Amino acid sequence: MSLGIFLGFLLLGVIGMPIAFSLGFAAMVALAFSDVGLAIIPQRMMHAVNSFPLMSIPFFILAGELMVKAGIVERLIELANAVVGRVRGGLAHVTMLSGAGLATVSGAAVSDASALSTILGPSLTRAYDKPFASAIIAAAGNLGPIIPPSGAMIVYAFMAGPSVSVGGMFMAGVVPGILITTGFMLLCTWYVGRRGYPATGDAFSFRNVFVQLRRSFIIFMMPVVVIGGIVGGAFTATEGSAIAVVYALVIGFAVTRRLRLADLPEILLRSAITTAMVGALIAFASVVTYILTVDLLPQQLATLVKSITSSPLGYMALVAVLLFVVGMFLESNAAYIMLVPLLHPIALQYGIDPLHFGFLFVLNLVIGMLTPPVGVVLFVVCGINKISMREIVVALWPFITLMYGVLVLCMLFPPVVTWLPRLLGYGA
Repeated sequence: MSLGIFLGFLLLGVIGMPIAFSLGFAAMVALAFSDVGLAIIPQRMMHAVNSFPLMSIPFFILAGELMVKAGIVERLIELANAVVGRVRGGLAHVTMLSGAGLATVSGAAVSDASALSTILGPSLTRAYDKPFASAIIAAAGNLGPIIPPSGAMIVYAFMAGPSVSVGGMFMAGVVPGILITTGFMLLCTWYVGRRGYPATGDAFSFRNVFVQLRRSFIIFMMPVVVIGGIVGGAFTATEGSAIAVVYALVIGFAVTRRLRLADLPEILLRSAITTAMVGALIAFASVVTYILTVDLLPQQLATLVKSITSSPLGYMALVAVLLFVVGMFLESNAAYIMLVPLLHPIALQYGIDPLHFGFLFVLNLVIGMLTPPVGVVLFVVCGINKISMREIVVALWPFITLMYGVLVLCMLFPPVVTWLPRLLGYGA
């Protein structure tokens, strides 16, 4: 059955069928020729999506859409511009800081890249060449799933089961997220210096920084309230995501006053479409996971991997290579749903810290969102900025290399990932 699913999924994917339906149809065909029976399909699908923790995904998606529409990106940009000041590469630094700030309220790379492209794309293109400007936006937008709250980490924790908490995954991304953001800014400084681009931005002023901080204070309180409440145990991730929606509505209607009742139907529709895509993937993939379990594939895979290497570090390196390839061809949510139930239990058998392995898994696939041919962030930025994928990839490879450098650092030195979660009482 497992072989039939694999071959069917590849065939249907090649002819262009959406990934979720490719999984579902391949599973249905495999079950039709087995003794299990087709009745298991609706049972497994309903069991997979009938989950209270899973409700946090649509709420965080909706909160991110509301915050972007409410005009918080403009306020974050003004604050970043005040902090950076007039320096060489200042606009690139503003974009990176804005991307990091937006990541704390959205948790999604595609929406962040779209917002940054729309608002900062024209200014960046005037200040730098278009490929470098587009690469800056793609790299900044890709911070969304790394810095909490992160939709990718919620999906991973859901698929991994009770050994991984959402709050622990959120905290695991803080230090690496800071390292990646800082590295991006240093990389931009080197690039603009080598190209001789002029300084951009306004002259630094403590008064201006204070004014912009005061204007943005209410925005930055959202991640403090939501993530702080989840980590502190005041409420669950699902309750926190619902609070984030209410908070976003209050900011949009009462603070920035950019949100209108007429905007809500479009926002709800976009959020519903994204949620439906993720939900369909989870539902159909649960059937595939069940079939793989019946075929004892996880145990066979564990035996095979252990015959290759007995080292935890060796296993993580093998997974990194696998996810490098998977990230180039498979949408990230599909990869989480299909691979986490297979690879996470094996990591536990190797004695690898669940949060450490989970963050490495997420970071691998986040980088995959920037790698062709199926890099979704690339598609968004190329479409908005009217640039070819070849041009943006040439300018983007140093950012991708830096992210892989941080990945290797986190792999070799687990405390980079686990120190903060352990400090806050997550895990052993």
